[in-house]
Amino acid sequence: MLNWIESHTGFVSMAKDFLVEDIPGGASYWYVFGSATMFAMIMQIVTGIFLTFFYAPSAATAWESTRAIYLNPFEHAILSIHYWGSSAMIALVFLHLLQVLIWGAYKSPRELQWVVGLLLLLVTLVLGLTGYSLPWDMDAYFASQVSLNIAGLPPGGAILQGIAQGGNVMGTNTINRFFGLHVWLMPAALVALVGAHLAIFRHNGPAGPVAQDPRKLKPGRFWPDQMFMDAFASLIVFAIVIFLAMVLPPFLDAKADPTNSAFTPYPAWYFLSLFGLLNFVPIFLGNAPWVEMFAAIVIPTIFVVVVFLLPWLDRSTTRSFGSRAPILWGTFISIAAIVALSIYGQDSIVAKEAQQPPSLSEAQILAEPAAATGASTSTTGGAAAPATVAAAPADANGSKVYATNCSGCHAATGLGQPGAIPPLANNPVVTGDPHKVIGIVLDGLHGSIQVAGTAYNGQMPAWKGQLSNKDIADVITYIRGSLGTNKASPVKEADVASYK
Repeated sequence: MLNWIESHTGFVSMAKDFLVEDIPGGASYWYVFGSATMFAMIMQIVTGIFLTFFYAPSAATAWESTRAIYLNPFEHAILSIHYWGSSAMIALVFLHLLQVLIWGAYKSPRELQWVVGLLLLLVTLVLGLTGYSLPWDMDAYFASQVSLNIAGLPPGGAILQGIAQGGNVMGTNTINRFFGLHVWLMPAALVALVGAHLAIFRHNGPAGPVAQDPRKLKPGRFWPDQMFMDAFASLIVFAIVIFLAMVLPPFLDAKADPTNSAFTPYPAWYFLSLFGLLNFVPIFLGNAPWVEMFAAIVIPTIFVVVVFLLPWLDRSTTRSFGSRAPILWGTFISIAAIVALSIYGQDSIVAKEAQQPPSLSEAQILAEPAAATGASTSTTGGAAAPATVAAAPADANGSKVYATNCSGCHAATGLGQPGAIPPLANNPVVTGDPHKVIGIVLDGLHGSIQVAGTAYNGQMPAWKGQLSNKDIADVITYIRGSLGTNKASPVKEADVASYK
């Protein structure tokens, strides 16, 4: 069978050539970071594919589908592994690049291999950023809003922000853009870069450890010694990810409420240093409009460009530690600064969170989404609307349906989103002909509309077949009688059933 496969494909000889590769200095656990990163990438792709089976990317369904994943033990386990796997992959890519930097393995002829590795790190960070927004809870919404606002800071950035955001405001289009980036574009770029990285690596061969005379290094074989070490390291990574997924599963916050301006988002750990920089630089330069762009765009860009050009900036003729002392000291200072800024950023977040009202626990959020959404909006200063939702027994089901399916776009108080989602509170169409309102809810709404002289250009999904006639009647009754100054007549289930 092997001979037949070899004669038709050549796979056996290719595998043999790969496995018998010489390793300068012999097998070592110092070389496992690349293979462990590859394992983490495969784990992310597999778990990510499974998660797409259960996730629905829209402002009306993203949080609800994520909540359903949390309530299913098997799906929640996959999500937790995917969550911690992303942190593991980012950490491993960073450690792999750090080892290459310390050993000087970026020097000729491996300059392009270094550049491709850095691009892999940036793509991995974009994957983490785009995946962070998909649950569409409070933290995901406002953290994504911060990143989108940063994208809009430089000249011409407003165009980039509009493309990434999918319009003037965050909503369903934003989720779809981030979902496309996270599930298709960035993984495709990741796989292509990994292929290029491996091809260049195979062409140049391993750099080996730092030595005065590399020719005196005793070579070893990839199979079986290095393969065993790589597999063992990958097993350790998998065990750590599984342990963290069981002990510290990701937290689901209340559903995103765009009107809650008091909420403080908590960035992922790999962006804490950037958050700390945004808070640290204004201490010395003030709060002028250009300071934010300087801290968020200029300083990180200069740092990234210097790191990319490192193989050409390092003029030493050997890889020895002594000849590269300035590079190594710069590396140490950079890492210390990143750690210090991360700690400062975390302390800044903790200080802001201490000034906020206490939030609901995840158990409360998962047990009662309507109550969770109402609680999250109470920090805006307009506590009357959430209290009304909780205090109207006749509209209990309507308020629950609204909080679960409508508040993500129209906001908990029915104020909508400027330019995209029209308000439901104080809206004459909502309080007008109930037959027309039933039609809008059942059939959806697309294209530009005018409400009180203001244009809106969002889209509303059709809820026919998604909600029961009773739920539609109850939510319309709640909207017509409880949001803002709305005091219109209720809608009955029979009215919805007889609609044509």
